[in-house]
Amino acid sequence: MKYNFCTLFDSYYLTRGIALYKSLELYCEDFHIYIFAFDERSDSILRKFDLKHATIISLKEFENEELIRVKPTRTIAEYCWTATASTIWYSIHHFNLDHCTYLDADILFFSSLSPIFEEIGSSSIAITPHNFAPKYKSSKIYGKYCVQFTYFRNDKDGIKALEWWKNSTIEWCYAKLENGKYGDQKYLDSFEDKFNNVCVISNLGVGVAPWNISEYIIELFENRIMIDSRRNPKTKSSLIFYHYQGLKFIEFQDHIVSEPSLIKIEDIGLKYIYLPYINMLTLIKDEIDGTRSPLKSIIFKKNKIKSIGFYFRVILRKYRIIQTIYYLINRTRYNRPKEIGGSIKLT
Repeated sequence: MKYNFCTLFDSYYLTRGIALYKSLELYCEDFHIYIFAFDERSDSILRKFDLKHATIISLKEFENEELIRVKPTRTIAEYCWTATASTIWYSIHHFNLDHCTYLDADILFFSSLSPIFEEIGSSSIAITPHNFAPKYKSSKIYGKYCVQFTYFRNDKDGIKALEWWKNSTIEWCYAKLENGKYGDQKYLDSFEDKFNNVCVISNLGVGVAPWNISEYIIELFENRIMIDSRRNPKTKSSLIFYHYQGLKFIEFQDHIVSEPSLIKIEDIGLKYIYLPYINMLTLIKDEIDGTRSPLKSIIFKKNKIKSIGFYFRVILRKYRIIQTIYYLINRTRYNRPKEIGGSIKLT
């Protein structure tokens, strides 16, 4: 079976998007991915790469009147969230696909995707839970499910849900809590109640991320990363994909300094999950620049002030007045270039 995917990113996430593609080549035997390039730089560079299993789609090709109308009212990040469902809808209808799965650009696959699609089976829709660690359970106010891997089949139930999500995000999609909504992701909370044939993916190796990695025992077995639940140990599962939300790093002449997350990541996770990923991104950067640099030592550090601020945000932002103030103060950060590190030179 051929698996269809789509993703979107601009030049600030370019190396991550290419890393995602390369991981699909390793762990998905037959696939095609529709990449929506959200600026001219990413579009130009992607077309120079030999991405045999990809179709590059520019904003000019993709944007319609509805999206263009709301674009001035959204920050860069909010507009990307607004467009997510539309990229899936475009892929299915423009290329006559029987299904399509949206992937966040900052995820990476570590093993075969087959167990995910075996679990999805004949479902029309599939979503992945955040699986927040108990100490972050208050974060559920931002959505029980994560958009990171969202599947729709081209059938009555799948298209009904997709069109509702697409229309909803065009109407409202902001980086704030309002009337049970937050960005594009809290809409997913309604899927099981509103639509039929919804699969909530339960595989242990799906959607491991900073907000839940503390709940897993991690080990390397025969060159595969294996995980098991700390609270309810059972048969070990392969890590299928990891979501690198919040990763930042800065590249210096002879070393790299990285802030993996505002949430603490244990050393074993840094060694097996983060270190190879950062090395991969720097190699892709060199490929884009046409240079070759030796691998640099990576120093991981945690910004304590930012981490303390994160905990206060999680606790306090459930109050409406705090939500409003926080959104107004931080709104501009959603328009600033994402600090992904590496001083990427785009030519």
